[in-house]
Amino acid sequence: MGKLFLLLVGLVVLELTVMIEVGSVIGALPTVGLLILTAVLGSSLVRNEGIKTLFSAQQKMQMGEMPGREVMGGMMLALAGLLLIIPGFVTDFVGVLLLQPWLRNKLADKLIGSNLFRMQMGGFNQGVQSPFGQPSSEEPRVQPKQGGTTIEGEFERKE
Repeated sequence: MGKLFLLLVGLVVLELTVMIEVGSVIGALPTVGLLILTAVLGSSLVRNEGIKTLFSAQQKMQMGEMPGREVMGGMMLALAGLLLIIPGFVTDFVGVLLLQPWLRNKLADKLIGSNLFRMQMGGFNQGVQSPFGQPSSEEPRVQPKQGGTTIEGEFERKE
């Protein structure tokens, strides 16, 4: 928690320093106008890239493939949108970098290939894992018996 706080404080100090420097060169009003312009243009670009990513994910699902890269790209686009809306030139720069499809795909492949994210398919309580990669202990795993007897019937609850 302390590292995150220090990171956020450092980011705020960096953003303020850059804004003051830019404001001293081009003036206060143009700096504010530039920050508003980057937020508006950034949100428009995020929307366009998001639509492209959505269509790509739909195509993969129709072909029966997992849209892992598209899901990760969508999360990076959400982060890019947040960074572009936050006033500041450093966050805008990082947000614009995340809008680049080649960089998003490269980061998504790296994240999917790492053990940080695992995508599993299965039914209810099949292979359920905790966020730390260990089997969930909420319900004990019951292995189905092979060659068991199935009894079919009806029941009625009487109160």
